[in-house]
Amino acid sequence: MTRKSLENAAAIVAATGGSTTPGSTTSTSPAGVPLPCDIFNKISGNKCVSAHSTVRVIVSGYTGPLYQLCKGTANPGPSSCKGETRDVPSKDGYADVDTHNAFCPASSNCTITKIYDQSGMKNDLEPAPKGGAKGTPDNPAQANALPVKINGRNAYGILIKPGIGYRTGCTGCNIKQGNGMVKGDNPQTHYWVTSQHDLVDGCCFDYGNAETTSNDDGNGTMETLYFGGGVVWGTGYGGKPGPWIMADLENGLYAGWENKQDKNISTNKPLKFDFVDGYLLGDTREKNNNKGRFALLGGDATGADATYGKTLGVMYDGIRPEKPGYVPMQKQGSIILGIGGDNSNGAGGRFYEGAISAGPVISIDQCNEIHAAIVAAKYGR
Repeated sequence: MTRKSLENAAAIVAATGGSTTPGSTTSTSPAGVPLPCDIFNKISGNKCVSAHSTVRVIVSGYTGPLYQLCKGTANPGPSSCKGETRDVPSKDGYADVDTHNAFCPASSNCTITKIYDQSGMKNDLEPAPKGGAKGTPDNPAQANALPVKINGRNAYGILIKPGIGYRTGCTGCNIKQGNGMVKGDNPQTHYWVTSQHDLVDGCCFDYGNAETTSNDDGNGTMETLYFGGGVVWGTGYGGKPGPWIMADLENGLYAGWENKQDKNISTNKPLKFDFVDGYLLGDTREKNNNKGRFALLGGDATGADATYGKTLGVMYDGIRPEKPGYVPMQKQGSIILGIGGDNSNGAGGRFYEGAISAGPVISIDQCNEIHAAIVAAKYGR
């Protein structure tokens, strides 16, 4: 980072004050601290095209609901609720937990059947349809399974378990192509907030850009964030179970590429935190002398850790895997959460928020601005 960027990021992390206007949905952090998609949108050539959170608003000015509850029967797959539905709005920039609890008390049978896209692109996530790896649709997450504290408020995250997963922009989805999502070798940036807890080392706890066919269409046809132990593919430093921030590029989870292989990547260290923010920079083929580029960053989303609190760790920044199909990439523009691109749904993990920006990949300094804004949101406090 530059010295100025370090100072700016540290100032945001240190921010603890500020107030909210009753009913406002435009800020979830202390006064003057931007929201994650605001940082994406201010960068030249970038646009936040996917923004999901059941916890808080992550795009200034968003006034729509954060997610949809279903009370009663919810079948697998899109448009799954056969019972009563209720949208959960935001209140002062956070999920209105009173609406949630009134509709879905602890004893009720409730699921989350839609996660609304705050970016304005209408890439709403719903339980995923069938795919090549799993020929039946996926279930929605239980509504009360993941309570979370954030800045003195209560909210609920998404607890992914095997058999649960979300998707949009695919054959069988309510829209056939993710609106505004990049395709081919065009660049994009992802971030999310997840956790070391409740990880299940199956394929694949992902969030990001995947196949519109819901099939494995070959190397390079997806590019998503992954957090976990690597299943049967690559690993970071120190051996299993990690967990590591990695990239699912189809037919491989990559913690990086080192010495012409994908195991025990020396720079990619485990992130054993209750709240983890991870970043994937998916750059273009001409970088690194036409070997392509991707980068992975991660940190302690609470800001408390001495190493990964104030600034992110650069877990990998280098060439694409030297295997056929990864240069150039062949992204398709579906969006997945908690599953692989072919609907492999044997994974598990926690999801609190995430977004995807189309356009030139952002800098490491700018990733640290997003990290500082997430720290200022006060997860776990």
